[in-house]
Amino acid sequence: MTALITHADGLTHVTPDGHPERVARLEHLLHALEPLDLTRVSAPLASEDDLLRCHPQDYIDRIRTNTPAKGAVPLDSDTWLSPGSWNAALRCVGGAIRGVDMVLAGEVPNVFCATRPPGHHTETATPMGFCIFGTAAIAAKHALDQHGLSRVAIVDFDVHHGNGTQDLLWTEDRALFVSSHQSPLWPGSGAPSERGAHDNVLNVPLSPGSDGAVMRREYESKVFPRLRDFAPELLIISAGFDSHADDPLANLEWEAEDFRWLTRELCAIARDCCDGRLVSTLEGGYDLAALSESGRAHVEELMEAGT
Repeated sequence: MTALITHADGLTHVTPDGHPERVARLEHLLHALEPLDLTRVSAPLASEDDLLRCHPQDYIDRIRTNTPAKGAVPLDSDTWLSPGSWNAALRCVGGAIRGVDMVLAGEVPNVFCATRPPGHHTETATPMGFCIFGTAAIAAKHALDQHGLSRVAIVDFDVHHGNGTQDLLWTEDRALFVSSHQSPLWPGSGAPSERGAHDNVLNVPLSPGSDGAVMRREYESKVFPRLRDFAPELLIISAGFDSHADDPLANLEWEAEDFRWLTRELCAIARDCCDGRLVSTLEGGYDLAALSESGRAHVEELMEAGT
């Protein structure tokens, strides 16, 4: 049975009024997932040692000491800290690590982590794009270092390039990072020429206004063959739902059924390569209805693959 890993601390990371990465995102998504028959697991707090797999001590200390006792303070123009942000960010990382432990122990076939804030823009010592810690990259490093895996793949289908995950895994020859994303779009990275220190990065830019049919062709011709050649022992998904046509921050034209199709295909690759072991963690998605519908479609496909 698919596990849903979440925690109420995700609701205590409070951003200023009008900010797109808001508490309501998690509230609406959890409401959409409530009727589903999932193994529900509380996300633990990550340890400092977990964070140190990808971030230096002075960066961790900066986030801790800048977390305010009240109100909200900016780390940059987009990324904010409130009194609950430290624990919320630790639950994101801890939840993804718990998911890795569960699937590798055979407790569940796959996992969805419904946590916030997102993480895929955080570079080694730079918070940005609403993100505080590099959740997916840390989870991958945990699988490699703690569980002794040789190959872990991350697929990031958020509409924005996962520049942070790319930065954190640039020199990691045991990891393959794949990102599809709108281009041009913030943060401006993610060109096909960015290939990692060990040819371990695959970037697939998508033109503004392109739809799910374009995405499917790109994944079938570029992403799926690369994943199968790499033959990961674990697949991690950075699941951003802001490629949806209704999302206010970008200009791709995907629908919920495109996320459903993509999840189904990624589950098939996980089944063939790594006994179905898959951990998905929430990234973006800022239209509440689109996030809820697409997130539910994603989880329903995980459930189908796990039966």
